[in-house]
Amino acid sequence: MSTNPYELAGFYASAIAAGRHRAIVGGRWEETGRIEMSILQDAGLLPHHHLLDIGAGSLRLGCKAVPYLDPGHYWATDASREILLAGHGAELGDPARLDPARLIEDARFDFPGVPDSITHAIAFAVFPHLPMAYLRRALINLRRFERLEQFFFTVFLAPDPVSAMRPYRQPDGVVTHDIRAPYHILAEDVVHLAQGSGWTVARGAVMLPRGQVLFTARPLRA
Repeated sequence: MSTNPYELAGFYASAIAAGRHRAIVGGRWEETGRIEMSILQDAGLLPHHHLLDIGAGSLRLGCKAVPYLDPGHYWATDASREILLAGHGAELGDPARLDPARLIEDARFDFPGVPDSITHAIAFAVFPHLPMAYLRRALINLRRFERLEQFFFTVFLAPDPVSAMRPYRQPDGVVTHDIRAPYHILAEDVVHLAQGSGWTVARGAVMLPRGQVLFTARPLRA
C-alpha cells in the first residue's frame, strides 16, 4: 500500500467535501503563498509574464498570482483537477479572471495543453512528495517552453550520502526519507539531474517552510 496519502482513492474528493482544500496542500496557507509570490516577484516576475504553477493544488499561489498577472497569463497543473477547481471556486476574489480551462490535470509532468508563451514556472513543495524521477521528468519536459526564463522548485536535502540513507530531521522539524515520502535528496543529485536535463541551477540561501530548499533553474541555450 502506498504511504503517500495523495495517491489514495477518494482522497481529494473526501477532503474537498470536508472543506479541507487548504489543509491538504501542506498547511501554512497564507505564509507559504506569500513566500511563493515573493520568490517570483523578487526574481523579476511582472504582470506581462506568463506563469506555470506546477502542483498548484487549491491555488495557494494562484489566488495571489492571478490578480497580479495580466488576464490569461496564469496556468496551473496538478495531479487532481478536483483540487484545482476547488481553489478556483473558493479562493479567487474574481473567479472570472481565470478560465478554468487553464487548470490542467497532469500527474506526469507532461504539461498537456500549456502554451509555449510560458516565461516562468514554479513547483513549490511538490517534489518532496515524489521520487526524484519526477523531478527529472519535469526538467526534461519543461525544456519545450522556449521562452521559459526561470524554473523555481523546492526539495528537502540530506547533508551527505550516509545521512541520505536513513530518516533525516530537517531544520524545521519534519523527518524525511530516501525511499518514501516525504523524500529528501542530495544537493549534488539536484545539480546532476539539472545539468543532465539541460539546466543550470542555483541553490537559495533562505530556509523555507518545513526546511525546504529553493533551487532556481535556468535553461542552457545552444
